Amino acid sequence: MSQDKGGDWTPPQGGRTQKLVLFTGFSCNSHCHFCIDLNKRDLPDKSTRQIVEEMVQAKAAGVEYLEMIGGETTVRGDFIPLVKTAKKLGFKDIVVVTNGRMLAYPKFAKETVAAGVTDLVFSIHGHDAKLHDGLTYAPGSFDDLLQGIANVRKEGLDRIFGNCTVIKQNMKHLPDIARLFLRLKIHHVEFIFVDPTYGGAYTNFDGLVPRISEAAPYMREALDIGRAGGTKDFVARYVPLCHFPDHLDQISEVREVATFRTRHWAPDFKNDDVGAGRKIAGRRKPAKCEGCSLFDRCEGVWNEYLKRVGDDELKPIHEAAKAAS
Repeated sequence: MSQDKGGDWTPPQGGRTQKLVLFTGFSCNSHCHFCIDLNKRDLPDKSTRQIVEEMVQAKAAGVEYLEMIGGETTVRGDFIPLVKTAKKLGFKDIVVVTNGRMLAYPKFAKETVAAGVTDLVFSIHGHDAKLHDGLTYAPGSFDDLLQGIANVRKEGLDRIFGNCTVIKQNMKHLPDIARLFLRLKIHHVEFIFVDPTYGGAYTNFDGLVPRISEAAPYMREALDIGRAGGTKDFVARYVPLCHFPDHLDQISEVREVATFRTRHWAPDFKNDDVGAGRKIAGRRKPAKCEGCSLFDRCEGVWNEYLKRVGDDELKPIHEAAKAAS
């Protein structure tokens, strides 16, 4: 995500930042049934030594932006030492994506900030405890994350961001969730259309994955709520651009490919060019998209979605027709 606090987003100057998303393992203290890693919980987590070696390797390769993710990386007994190691190695950005539950403990929140975390990204999937806890299968998880946000703010951390996975169960509440983020003074948020390639959304596609045409209006409304609240850093991810022609500056991948060269290193795979990998293996544009004025910027739709739903929802945009309308 960009670091500006509002206004029109512009690509960074001086080239793309080298970014590593370092998956420490798939263990987690919540049980989100839409999680892409739901079927990987039995895989062994990386050892402390392996993670440190990967940090050293990444730093030597020019990585400046380190994002630690799980599963839930904060449940590791070595989490604080790993953050300290990242700081000692000199990463400019040390980012942790979290469900926030461990940070509800004041001592742990204090140690996390003191260790050197620069950014925390809180995953919030509902606007209230009933919805959020129902999706995480973890009673109390909503209250935990709210307390976690309060705790790290008390310790002086101000780079606090958010994300929300868009599924059938919460899509109609995306405007409510957007308003919650604003109340929490979180102005950088990704609304992520669920990835059905693997995990829970693959196994239970019909139960979890909404139609793009049904989810898009709620996603656009959430982005507009962000705009009204003074930020254009509410963004959508994994959506076809034909459903967001008036929000092209609020599309996460459009920003990402201009901002980062991203690597993903997980316990079970390594991908050293994530942007290219999505185009090769994850998402595609069917033949009907040829000639769309947004074709070159759009990454299309998940292959698994096209296989199960088809492409009837895609509405190529032609400049001549747009100008006449």
